[in-house]
Amino acid sequence: MTVVVAIGTRKGLWLARSEDRVSWQVDGPHHAMQEVYAVAFDARAGLRLLAGVSSPHFGPGVSTSDDLGATWEESPTPPIAFPVDDAALERVWQLQPGPATQPGVVWAGTQPSALFKSSDGGRSFEFVEGLWNHPHRPEWEAGFGGQAVHTIVPDPVDPDRMLVAMSTGGVYRTADGGKSWEARNKGIKAYFLPDPWPEFGQCVHKVAQHPASPSRFYAQNHHGVYRSDDGGDTWQSIAAGLPTDFGFAMVVHPHDPDTIFTFPIEADGRRFPPEGKCRVYRSQDAGVTWQALGEGLPDDFWTAVMRDAMCTDDAEVPGVYFGSRSGEVYASPDAGETWHRVAAHLPDVTSVRAAVIPT
Repeated sequence: MTVVVAIGTRKGLWLARSEDRVSWQVDGPHHAMQEVYAVAFDARAGLRLLAGVSSPHFGPGVSTSDDLGATWEESPTPPIAFPVDDAALERVWQLQPGPATQPGVVWAGTQPSALFKSSDGGRSFEFVEGLWNHPHRPEWEAGFGGQAVHTIVPDPVDPDRMLVAMSTGGVYRTADGGKSWEARNKGIKAYFLPDPWPEFGQCVHKVAQHPASPSRFYAQNHHGVYRSDDGGDTWQSIAAGLPTDFGFAMVVHPHDPDTIFTFPIEADGRRFPPEGKCRVYRSQDAGVTWQALGEGLPDDFWTAVMRDAMCTDDAEVPGVYFGSRSGEVYASPDAGETWHRVAAHLPDVTSVRAAVIPT
């Protein structure tokens, strides 16, 4: 088995390969000196690699590779552009291939908060007007990282259903392919607002779903960790047992919808793990209880893991991966039990995705 990990940073993209998920060969940078906030593998036709890149000279765009980074294809015209006068693309925050029933469909979430759809594998995109025209949009605010759609979760069965999340605005769901959207934040607290339980305006950091349980979602919020068992209609806290309810990442085990991973950090003014101890927290009962996983991880780790800088592969025994703002990347070959360093001294890691190379 060969696994490849794409590591997006603020100064380019690195690719790591391993046969055992313990020792790694790392090459890069690809797209040197460009921000890579979004990476994705699309296994529906071979193994396409997509990267949301942002050049200080040419601006933001999407680049694709069908040979794992040996060559890259970029559209001669901007693949993502706003057809409205009051907005311009600042950054691509999320690239998400659609379900197997929609070959060629790739979704992009952007800053400012908007959604785009590709039908040709990520080479060109169309503007999704339904979300942009939502009456809540004028009241969506920018979080510390910007105002962006950073999470896209297509339904694995029904191509018309999808959930997105943004900072700040909260969780929204469509049941008609993006024509209309409804806020789905009941139970998610916005402690910083006069009404802490609003219809929308929450600063949701990440939402994850298991394909085998499309009605089950997990969310890491700006203060708060939640689970929904009814497709996002309502949310309940699952933060008890964690050292802090603040963080950015939320990842679901590829074969077990009850097993999830997150990386807690301290609150707003101290964005590093409690006591500087690097620990991934795992729940195997849908958030009822939590276990700290740290074998092989450092105890002097004064940095953070961002929302898309944590993932799993889909091997039978899945690997778990994360990268830090200080440029370290770690891998676990055994679902979090033990950890090994993949790379160090990279630029600020913004996105990490892993794939098993088909043989």
